[in-house]
Amino acid sequence: MSDQRNQPGVGAGQGASRDANRDASERPAPLTLGEAQRAVDASILALGGYWPPLAQLARLFEECGELARVVNQTHGPKLVKTSETQREAREELGDTLYVTLALANSLGVDAEDALRVALDKTARRIIRPPEPPADTVGAPHETDL
Repeated sequence: MSDQRNQPGVGAGQGASRDANRDASERPAPLTLGEAQRAVDASILALGGYWPPLAQLARLFEECGELARVVNQTHGPKLVKTSETQREAREELGDTLYVTLALANSLGVDAEDALRVALDKTARRIIRPPEPPADTVGAPHETDL
């Protein structure tokens, strides 16, 4: 049996996607990153506009901290306090994605293009790992001396 935890949209444990339990007719249509970026833009403009980029970056770090807390509570030693409600990774990931797209919008970055560049860079590493610098090829190592 294959381990599905590392596959996109598939999770084992708390916070796994609830959409997997819906039939296809109940699920919202998938969004492209471009569509999501435009939806984020519309919602931010409706709420009064963008914060400065450094404030958005601080908010992104806050959201990443909230996601880290959920993951630590779900998969690590952190206990949920009696005074708090257990959050779901899905909600915190959504918040993190939203803020990331808002930051991309304010910096004029096309999120689809940025992800494509990152995936291409990763693919090149998988296909051909980086070679050592030319001046170290064949050079003796300290352990060889």
